[in-house]
Amino acid sequence: MSQNAAFQALVNLSSLSRSAAKGLPEQMNVVPRWSGVGFSVMGKKFVAPMGQVTELMELPSSTRLPGVQPWVIGLSNVRGRLLPLFDLAHFFEGKMTGHKKNHRVLVLETDTLYSGLVVDRAFGMQHFNVDSFSTDTAELDSQLTPFVDGTYQDDSGERWNVFSVANLAADARFINAAL
Repeated sequence: MSQNAAFQALVNLSSLSRSAAKGLPEQMNVVPRWSGVGFSVMGKKFVAPMGQVTELMELPSSTRLPGVQPWVIGLSNVRGRLLPLFDLAHFFEGKMTGHKKNHRVLVLETDTLYSGLVVDRAFGMQHFNVDSFSTDTAELDSQLTPFVDGTYQDDSGERWNVFSVANLAADARFINAAL
């Protein structure tokens, strides 16, 4: 085979490859997502930012404490650390809903706070398009609004309130749980 014929064979092979090749996948606009841990309190859905919930657990046994607010459940030993447990619904002057076996503890840990918030139910990780965020909290009771930074809407149109752990940690009533 001559050099020219070999080159022509390569050109033909290249042409056949290009005609049979599929194009690149269609470009799609990717919307950034925000993630948090979903839970419910008093029949309302909330989501706490991922970085502020260190653990999600079943309700452990606890020891009652004397001289504390009625929304303080007690202390629990969790892997050698004393975890104070708080009934979040009772703190908001409401009542827990659902069956006790569904109640869960959101373990929150910040520089100033290590606490377990007992909630009605946990839904695990939730993901939302960032463009579905709204600062409208008009649907919430007045005692809840100081602890909500806004809402996200999921793909089904349901609204989830963004729970502010920082606002809870700074609340004078929550910090001073003594009677």
